[in-house]
Amino acid sequence: MGLYPAKMITSSALPGGIVLRPLRDGDAPALLDAYLRNREHLRPWDPERPDSFWTLDGQRTKLDSVLHQQADGTLLSCAIQRDELVVGCVTLNTIVRGPLCSANLGYWVDVAEVGRGLASAAVDAICRIADQDLGLHRIQASTNPANVASQRVLAKNGFEQFGTARNYLHINGRWQDSHFYQRILNDRPPSPR
Repeated sequence: MGLYPAKMITSSALPGGIVLRPLRDGDAPALLDAYLRNREHLRPWDPERPDSFWTLDGQRTKLDSVLHQQADGTLLSCAIQRDELVVGCVTLNTIVRGPLCSANLGYWVDVAEVGRGLASAAVDAICRIADQDLGLHRIQASTNPANVASQRVLAKNGFEQFGTARNYLHINGRWQDSHFYQRILNDRPPSPR
């Protein structure tokens, strides 16, 4: 059993009847549909994906890895879902305990949801989960300098920019810079989880 089984993390209600909930076995078809719908929308911000990523077997393999990491307590990946349709994801990855007590944040929303406040609501919800359920102290995120919408989401949620890394990620076929942001969630000492 991991440090915090994802099944113990409850769903969070977001605006418009949308729910944020941990990924679970059986989500591969909905994730594939979401990624296929948003392939061009996400292209400027995502790494190049192997052909297998765009298949059901590829999504099942990726989901198996996610579920294993969730069981180990090193990752929490949540679907943003309306009815049976996945309209985005938000993930806390590289969860580290001990004196760092931190995680890295990633998120995206469906092209049809952009500009409606859904990303901000999902980030707010995952920050509450990170603080109250996971007992983390800090969350870090990075954005491409051109991704102003993502920077606004972080600013609305109390993240502060603390640096820029040159040629940090290979995205959309070339090395690109990233701005780094952090949010301090609390000043509690690390819990002995």
